[in-house]
Amino acid sequence: MAVRLRLRRTGTKNKPCYRIVAADGRSPRDGKFIEVIGFYDPRHQDEKINLERAEYWINHGAQPSNTVADVIKRAKDPSAGSLKTPEKKKVSKDKAGENKASEVAKDESTQSDGEEKNTSTNETDNSSEKSDSPPKEAAEV
Repeated sequence: MAVRLRLRRTGTKNKPCYRIVAADGRSPRDGKFIEVIGFYDPRHQDEKINLERAEYWINHGAQPSNTVADVIKRAKDPSAGSLKTPEKKKVSKDKAGENKASEVAKDESTQSDGEEKNTSTNETDNSSEKSDSPPKEAAEV
């Protein structure tokens, strides 16, 4: 008999919850099983597994499914990966505006430094003065 550690679906329509079971590999997903060793609830991000029984079955040749293997891995070493997804940092509008303002100020300061260097090297050549206003021809179009 090929034993598998896999999920058995419980819960209602559109609200899945799973039991982690040791079952014969030939039995249907929600069919006959040997032993319940834990549960897994993806909606509430909750899980629990009896590691002692899981190790027993694995040592006796049971093959865990991918999801059950991940649950076992998280149960053995919580720092390996959390079931809960990390929350995104929320930036308030005020802070976002301040960040943009500080970036603009930094850009302006670097540009003004560059302009000062250019004017200091070209002090003798007054005919090549730059103006910030666009040419009149382009403004009228």
